[in-house]
Amino acid sequence: MFRCLFFGVIALCAPVPSFAQVAPAPFTLPALPYATEALDPAIDATTMTIHHDKHHQAYVDALNKAVVADPSLAGRSLEALLAKASTLPPVVRNNAGGHWNHSFFWKTMAPAAQSGQPSAPLGAAIDRQFGSLAAFKVAFREAGTKRFGSGWVWLVVKADGTLAITSTPNQDNPLMDVADVKGTPVLGNDVWEHAYYLKYQNRRADYLDGWWQVVNWKTVSDRFAAARTR
Repeated sequence: MFRCLFFGVIALCAPVPSFAQVAPAPFTLPALPYATEALDPAIDATTMTIHHDKHHQAYVDALNKAVVADPSLAGRSLEALLAKASTLPPVVRNNAGGHWNHSFFWKTMAPAAQSGQPSAPLGAAIDRQFGSLAAFKVAFREAGTKRFGSGWVWLVVKADGTLAITSTPNQDNPLMDVADVKGTPVLGNDVWEHAYYLKYQNRRADYLDGWWQVVNWKTVSDRFAAARTR
């Protein structure tokens, strides 16, 4: 893409960088790291297409519009916005959260054949905190099913290095200063109905159970290792 200045019939043009902060689109929709059908049968292709191309795109578009309209937000990274969520207008908080959460979510998953297992350090931390991987999955499902209405369920590394399961309403997340449980997310699942309703209808628990087939444990383990070294 080029930006041009016209002087009579002469145009002086320079390339416009695609960096995320360039107006009018400081934030962009990331491509999925796999085909839309790659997570089937855990998540069907139609749901993935609508979720990514429609819902996530809508968060990006609304966030860009809100940031452009408020000069005080110019130049802030997504993480900087989240850290001060309590000071943000609802439209910025909701859509910044929606963009970050979904960008994180896509990378949390992989085709079932690539799902893998938790690394030894992460597995040991899960065992210490929850008793076993199976017990952790039960607790994670319980947190997800108990989240009333729309929201997310997370596994986070807290400031003291321990693991915790938490859930957040709407598009909030544990990086926000408004979060009840703050920490660095390493795993997160979307429990808004648009994430599962076409396939699972009102059976959120079934969606949460099926989702483990496509969790990218390599990515989750890498996030855990990075969080522990901060």
